[in-house]
Amino acid sequence: MTPLARSLILVCIALCGGHMAMAQTLAPRAYVITPVRANAVTLSLSFLDGGLDFNGAIPITGATGSYQIPALSYYHSFGLFGRSANVTALLPYGAGTFQGAVLGAQHQVHRSGLFDLGLRFSANLKGGPAMSVQDFVDWKQKTLLGASLTVIAPTGQYNPTRLLNWGINRWAFKPELGLSYPIRKFDLDFYVGAWFFTDNPHFFPGNSDRTQDVLPSAQAHISYTFRPSLWCALDSTWYSNGATHLNNGPPTGLQNSSRMGVTLSLPLVKQQSLKIAYSSGVTERVGSNFTTLSVSWQHVWFDRR
Repeated sequence: MTPLARSLILVCIALCGGHMAMAQTLAPRAYVITPVRANAVTLSLSFLDGGLDFNGAIPITGATGSYQIPALSYYHSFGLFGRSANVTALLPYGAGTFQGAVLGAQHQVHRSGLFDLGLRFSANLKGGPAMSVQDFVDWKQKTLLGASLTVIAPTGQYNPTRLLNWGINRWAFKPELGLSYPIRKFDLDFYVGAWFFTDNPHFFPGNSDRTQDVLPSAQAHISYTFRPSLWCALDSTWYSNGATHLNNGPPTGLQNSSRMGVTLSLPLVKQQSLKIAYSSGVTERVGSNFTTLSVSWQHVWFDRR
């Protein structure tokens, strides 16, 4: 395999294997095609700082926080009914300090522990047949249409007597459709999806039932490829609704927000890559003045036949 072909395969796997749509994560090129039997391990470290948004569900005002999220993910690609498909698992860990006024009194706490486990399954619907490494080298991308399902399992650290937890103590599901359209060295990506949540019957102070309405979302990305293993992207997302209810009460925390960012992917040695991403805005858990900086390292290999 030529160095150029190896770089092309590496960058495509980096695009897919490094993404997990947790909450409103910005994910450029999330529906690109990769050869079958590809594997990738990604280690990432994210730094977040800014205001917290509890959707009006708990009595905290003026909340801010600074925390770090190291995460480990594993990616594997395969063929499904002749189409390209892949699955990704992500396990993040969080550690940080938070402060805010609880019923008028100022408090500060430190938290560390596991986030909920995330799983994402993605399959191509148009433009991406399942291919071996040899066939992939000669393949030219055209318009791609894909679908994915992200599942967040309630495995993270959760204590119902605490106002702040890393886990959310409920299941979350996000079906999504993604369209990718290449124009010379540019790639345009558009995704539409929605988060669906089960109840949390043990919400603070432990005997409250918390529900959340559907949270629709959309993403748009434009990226430019300098060469197969070197590219940058301008990222954006928007989401609305997602109001919460306590004990079947009136809705609170209705959302209508957006987030923007930039992503840079850099080549390292032949089976490794580095990605740097910056974004500012809001996600389901944090407020509009929150900023995120993340750095990810990825190693790729292929299963033997």
